[in-house]
Amino acid sequence: MGKIIAIANQKGGVGKTTTAVNLAAALGVLEKKILLIDADPQANATSGLGVAMGQKQAGTYEVLEHSVTPQEVIVKTQSPNLDIIPSHIDLVACEIELVDKKDREWMLKKALETIQEDYDYILIDCAPSLGLITLNALTAAQSVIIPIQCEYFALEGLGKLLNTIKSVQKIHNKNLDIEGLLLTMYDTRLRLSNQVVEEVKKHFGKMVFKTIIQRNIRLSEAPSYGEDIITYDASSRGAKSYLSLGNEIIKRNTT
Repeated sequence: MGKIIAIANQKGGVGKTTTAVNLAAALGVLEKKILLIDADPQANATSGLGVAMGQKQAGTYEVLEHSVTPQEVIVKTQSPNLDIIPSHIDLVACEIELVDKKDREWMLKKALETIQEDYDYILIDCAPSLGLITLNALTAAQSVIIPIQCEYFALEGLGKLLNTIKSVQKIHNKNLDIEGLLLTMYDTRLRLSNQVVEEVKKHFGKMVFKTIIQRNIRLSEAPSYGEDIITYDASSRGAKSYLSLGNEIIKRNTT
């Protein structure tokens, strides 16, 4: 049975999609069968893996509405062992359309039941908001990875997200765990980056991943070529960081 992991933070620009795409690719390279679900209307994970969404093509929106099955919309990517359910700007409408549906928070969970056994890990790239689509992702997931930027406002909003996770645990998904906090955009030259790392580790201890994602120009370049970092430049620091994170997650889930 595949483990479903949501990658969430309502704060934008923290490296959430970068993490979703490159962690998925890293786990694929480490010989795990991976499905990435793009649950963000901006569809950056979709374009970041070189998947072009046609106007008529179905994706996450239709899966959430139960008008198609996940099997019908899964797309194979050029990365080894990595499939994706792509997204489209239309996904924005889902927030409104699901509002009056019965069991609206469980739509994604129900849809994924049919394919959970086909994968080792299913990663969900959430939108930078705490709306109904993100709530669906947290209800479907067994755990959540929270990327935190090594910058001044890093911890701002984290309390709000942790409270949301607590209320999801209470009402919708008592099995939801925090997989870990991931420090991103770390710059070794900045004292501030080091202070944020110390602060987060002091507050959250073992919840923080050992792997820290450093700022890396190759990581920023890869999406414009429609490639994950390992396909784009396997020798880059970014590729090594995400492979290290992939190994850390596999180890956490096998011990």
